[in-house]
Amino acid sequence: MSKFRLTAPMMRSLAIASLLGATMLVSPAIAQTNEQKPPAAAAATSSKPETVEQRIVSLKASLKITPDQEAKWTAVATSMRENAAAMDKLVTAKRAQPAASMTAIDDLKTYQEFSQAHLDGLKNLIPAFKALYDGMPADQKANADQVFQKYGPQGSAKQG
Repeated sequence: MSKFRLTAPMMRSLAIASLLGATMLVSPAIAQTNEQKPPAAAAATSSKPETVEQRIVSLKASLKITPDQEAKWTAVATSMRENAAAMDKLVTAKRAQPAASMTAIDDLKTYQEFSQAHLDGLKNLIPAFKALYDGMPADQKANADQVFQKYGPQGSAKQG
């Protein structure tokens, strides 16, 4: 049996996916208790401490976005908002379905839909963030790398 080892680039990718993907799941409309949703929907839409707008403000400050980078940052923020809106729409649709009538197959399909929305959101966000990141000076890129690393699997465990 071989051991699987995460390299620094893989960890960074996971961290970026964790941080940016989470922005799609953050919304005041989602702050419903998990008991009211099917298990897969509850897992995919668990309450987060920040709204997408708070996350945008926090991320902008953490990344130290300059006035010259504002246009590229606006594209990132717009993508984050679009992703949150798409997730909100899916959450609303799923809330309309009575949880008690869902089968195990329905629950798995719900999980698949939330996973696909998450993946689609990342596909939407990555080009905007890449354009911003590619234009950053080396020290700001290093800071961005640190910001994203702290939200990766290891960072999440440290934060509680």
